[in-house]
Amino acid sequence: MQKVQFTETVLRDANQSLIATRMKFSDFEPILSKLDKAGFYSLECWGGATFDSCLRYLNEDPWERLRKIKAACPNTKLQMLLRGQNILGYKHYPDDVVRAFVKKSVENGIDVIRIFDALNDIRNIQVAVDETLKCGAVASGAICYTISPIHDLEAYVKLAKNMESLGVNTIAVKDMAGIMSPKQAYDLVKALKSEVKVPVVVHTHCTTGLGPITLQSAVEAGADIIDTAISSFSGGTSQPPTETLAYSFREQGYDVALDMNVLKEINDFFKPVKNEALKSGGLNPAVMSTDTNALVYQVPGGMLSNLVAQLTAQNKMDKFEDVLAEVPAVREDLGFPPLVTPMSQMVGVQATANVLAGERYKNVSKEIKSYIKGEYGTAPGKINPDVKKLVLGDEEPITGRYADTLEPGFEKAKAEIGEKATCDEDVLSYISFPAQAEKFFDAREEKKKRTVKYAIRRCD
Repeated sequence: MQKVQFTETVLRDANQSLIATRMKFSDFEPILSKLDKAGFYSLECWGGATFDSCLRYLNEDPWERLRKIKAACPNTKLQMLLRGQNILGYKHYPDDVVRAFVKKSVENGIDVIRIFDALNDIRNIQVAVDETLKCGAVASGAICYTISPIHDLEAYVKLAKNMESLGVNTIAVKDMAGIMSPKQAYDLVKALKSEVKVPVVVHTHCTTGLGPITLQSAVEAGADIIDTAISSFSGGTSQPPTETLAYSFREQGYDVALDMNVLKEINDFFKPVKNEALKSGGLNPAVMSTDTNALVYQVPGGMLSNLVAQLTAQNKMDKFEDVLAEVPAVREDLGFPPLVTPMSQMVGVQATANVLAGERYKNVSKEIKSYIKGEYGTAPGKINPDVKKLVLGDEEPITGRYADTLEPGFEKAKAEIGEKATCDEDVLSYISFPAQAEKFFDAREEKKKRTVKYAIRRCD
């Protein structure tokens, strides 16, 4: 009997895709013990945008959040999403910083690290994979799935074999835009299962409506693990519903270890959380519907919700369709990079700038300049020579591994932040998001002083 295992995404990707990662720890703390008893292969609960959001919006220490989740979920593997050499930020970091971040992630409770590079440049995941394995955690090499003239089955299989040669424990197919059709999923998983020995994981979204049937085909082809979201936080730009697929696969004779009664308790808990997000405006109904235009634009869920938020803030939602139409044009200019963080944000910001300025590439972000220069790795395809000339002028792009040009950064950052950092984890927070981390440290220190003053007054 074929076994199908589930990774639950409500604490990370579902949260990120539907409500822009605004779920506070207190919002889900009471249900953690149930999540731990449901029978999941893993709980995706960290990484991605959660780290940034904790510091920037939620006034939470992301490391403390992770430790609390681990304490409440001792029986289930905790999983995070890591952007390879980008870690959780939007630029490349030195190797010593990558290794320190991986090591501390595992020490604080992470068991599975899903590691990807936005360009599928394997050079940019090798250090993170190596350190993950050294720390005894599960290294899951992730293929960023996209559709373009240069992305085909042969290229994906070659990438997977190269990842396996690095020693990864699983291969994950990361379909961030929900554009992988059932046939494409079947063919890809079938090819991977015949060419690699490690388990295959499939991750997709419901953005286009394909999600559930894509996972059905993936499992039929032999996928070992699938990503799903508890039903109240499923659908739209999120993942397919956990309970529905667990029920369906079990009925078809697959071995499914999930406890349906516990899943119902989990879903009942998250229903009011979702309703509150709807009521407050944190959950925009636009990201809950099916949008088949994504089959053209290839815009992933998190990117879509961010575009909606950006345009709403600027009172420019009337330009939404124009921005969506500009996204694939910008992507082609840049050599067809997969639309996944940080490339999705970079392409989205550039497409928005092009539309709002009324002139293409009138304003070019520093990130796009860095990308064209080669600081993010090798572009999958050929960059538009006119755009390259406009951005770089006569400057020559980088051809080697960019991280090899970077000086070690951990000790330097530790000296910069000084006593504001109380531990190595604080230093890593500062390296990842300097302004947000400093603001958080200052607020933490002020809160500590107020607590001491209050205690002294009580003693008096």
